[in-house]
Amino acid sequence: MVNLNYSNSASSNPIIVKPRHLAAKKHFESLIKPSGVHVNGNQAYDIQVNNPKFFHRVIHQGNLGLGESYMEGWWECERIDLLIEKLLLANLKQHVKNRFRLLWPLMMARLFNLQTAIRSFAVAKQHYNIGNDLFEKMLDESMSYSCGYWQQAQTLTQAQDAKMNLLCRKLKLEPGMTLLDIGCGWGGLAAYAAEHFSVSVTAITISHAQFAYATEKYKHLDICFKLQDYRELNGHYDRIVSVGMLEHVGYKNYRRFMEKVNASLATQGLAVLHTIVDNTSNTTCDPWINKYIFVNGLVPSVAQLSKAAEGLLVMEDVHNFGPDYAKTLMAWHDNFVKNYSSLSATYDTRFYRMWRYYLLSCAGGFKARYMQLMQFVMSKNRADCYQAER
Repeated sequence: MVNLNYSNSASSNPIIVKPRHLAAKKHFESLIKPSGVHVNGNQAYDIQVNNPKFFHRVIHQGNLGLGESYMEGWWECERIDLLIEKLLLANLKQHVKNRFRLLWPLMMARLFNLQTAIRSFAVAKQHYNIGNDLFEKMLDESMSYSCGYWQQAQTLTQAQDAKMNLLCRKLKLEPGMTLLDIGCGWGGLAAYAAEHFSVSVTAITISHAQFAYATEKYKHLDICFKLQDYRELNGHYDRIVSVGMLEHVGYKNYRRFMEKVNASLATQGLAVLHTIVDNTSNTTCDPWINKYIFVNGLVPSVAQLSKAAEGLLVMEDVHNFGPDYAKTLMAWHDNFVKNYSSLSATYDTRFYRMWRYYLLSCAGGFKARYMQLMQFVMSKNRADCYQAER
C-alpha cells in the first residue's frame, strides 16, 4: 500500500491507497481522456478527487456512482455543469460496456408499467412535496418550475413571464374560454392565464404541497384546482396546456395521455405540450436522477410523442429552445446557493450537495444539447391554418 495524500472530507486522516485504486484511476483517466477533463487538473471543469475509491465506484456504477460519490464528498469540481457538458460531448457511453446490474432497471421498465395511476403520486412524495420553502427560495415569484424563455429576458422572472405569455399566445386564448392545465405545479401559469387572458381554468396536480399552496394563493381567481391524476380527467375544454408533465408519464402511457388530451379537447380546440425531449427514444431514466430526484421519471423523444399522437392529434407547430433550460437551471442553482443559509436547518449538507449536483448536471446536459426543450402545439385537425407564435 502507498499513501498519496488523499483525505476523506469527513476526516483529516489520510486514506490508504491500494494497488487496485491505482489501476482503477488509470482506467478512469483513459476513459475520460477524449473529453479533455483531467483528474486533479487546474481547469474549472476538472475533477478534484478526495477519495481513491471514487475511480472504482464510477467505473462499476456509472452515473449513479458519480452522483452518489459527489454527495458523499469523494470529489469536487468548480463547474460541474461544464464537466458534464464535456463528458457528454465526448460520448463516453460508447466506451463503457453495460453490466447486468445496471441493466436491471431497463428490464424492470420493459416488464412493468412504472407510471401507473397508483404509482403516479410517488414522485410528488419524493420531490414536489419536500418543502415549499425550498422552491420559494430557488424559483421566481410565480413558482414556475420549468424552462423559462430567454429570447429577450435578462432575469429569471422575465424569462418565466415570457414563457407563460408565449404559451398563452400559442393557445390563442380569448376571454371566456375554458383552459385545462394538466400538471399545474404551484399554479403560476393558471393564474397568469386567468389574470391576463380572462379564461376559466381547471388545474390538476398530484402534489399535496402544490395543491395547498395554489388553492390558498389564487383563491381570488377563476381557477378550480384539483388533486388528481390525469387519467381521472373528464369534461371538455377549449384549450389544454401541460408544462413539465410528460416527463412523468412514462413510455407505456404516452398513447393514453394523448387519448386523454384528445377526449378532453373541444373540436376546434388547441393544446400545447411543453416538455423536455431526449434526442433518442429510451425506456429508463438516468439511475441517479431516478433514485434521488424524479422516481420513475422518463424524458420522451419526439418519435415517441409523435407515434403516441398519431391518428388523434395534429402537430401544428414544434418549437425547440433547449439552450434556454441551461440558463434557467443555472439561475435556479444560483438562487439555491445564495439562499441556502436560510434553508440549512431543514436541508443538510448531503442534500445541499445532492441538489447542486442535480441542477448543475442537468444544466450540463442542456449545454451539450444532450436534451432539448420543446413546445408542441396540437389540434384536432383544424380547418384554419395555425400561425405559429414566437
